[in-house]
Amino acid sequence: MILAGDIGGTKTVLSILTKDISGSLLCNQEQAYSSQDFKKFDDILAAFLPADINIKSACFGVAGPVVNQRCQTTNLPWLLDAEELKIKLGTAKVKLLNDLEAMALGMQYLPEHDLVELNPKAETGAGNIAVIAAGTGLGEAILYWDGCKHHPMATEGGHSDFAPQNSRQDQLLAYLRKSFPDHVSWERILSGIGFSHLYDFLCDQNFAPPCLAVPDYNSDIDRNAVISRLGVSGEDALCAEAVRLFVELYGAETGNLALKSLATGGVFIGGGIGPKILSAMQDGNFIRAFKAKGRFLPLLDKIPVKLSLNPRTPLIGAINYF
Repeated sequence: MILAGDIGGTKTVLSILTKDISGSLLCNQEQAYSSQDFKKFDDILAAFLPADINIKSACFGVAGPVVNQRCQTTNLPWLLDAEELKIKLGTAKVKLLNDLEAMALGMQYLPEHDLVELNPKAETGAGNIAVIAAGTGLGEAILYWDGCKHHPMATEGGHSDFAPQNSRQDQLLAYLRKSFPDHVSWERILSGIGFSHLYDFLCDQNFAPPCLAVPDYNSDIDRNAVISRLGVSGEDALCAEAVRLFVELYGAETGNLALKSLATGGVFIGGGIGPKILSAMQDGNFIRAFKAKGRFLPLLDKIPVKLSLNPRTPLIGAINYF
């Protein structure tokens, strides 16, 4: 049996698979859990794994930095250790991947109908591939091209410094420094909570009257989901501007990652947010900000930028690791 997992700050998905005589993978069991409902990862394993199961290999994509095969998750109080998991699962083949490493691997297995091209001038090329994903947090990874195949490389680039590009964004940085005086990262903006930060900033700037439909922070309703939904539909001016600004900043940081990795092989966009705001991602604002890199516009102008519609991408990467 093969055990694979996608371990995120919001949701954890586990899957058990077997291979048939032709070598094709067959899913025997798959279950999603709310990560916040469990004190530690072992509790989810205990709930999921059948008794007396024989695990031959296990791979987990984890939302956090993996160092020496140990990971303290970024948005959960969980510590995962591959050596401890080997003992628990009874197999020497256990691998912890950063969730974006797993996503990067999974992107290579997606059919074309799961991908939406955002760059109308895209031309297929060889080389490194950049992977970025806004969801509960902001993940970034690189698929390094050695001339024959791609190798996933984890990064924590989502926690690098937010860099404003115009006067409005200068004001945004100054506003966010009031809440985060030590460090304003890209993840503070390009993640689920980013919609609230952008909305509150625009309220502070008196861009438009506050939207009565947007709940406060103490509500049981997902405030960020409401802002993004009303913004994409255009039902509220303040929410619409928050989404526009989110997409503009998402494009800018995606372009930054493409330059840093020299992603001549293209860019993949994953995470849960992109598909939910797809129409806004396709209206040209994203790709304009992606290419707005001065003298390097000609380089970025032809790079494919594909958005994944498949939420199982990191799990697919973990499944196929071994």
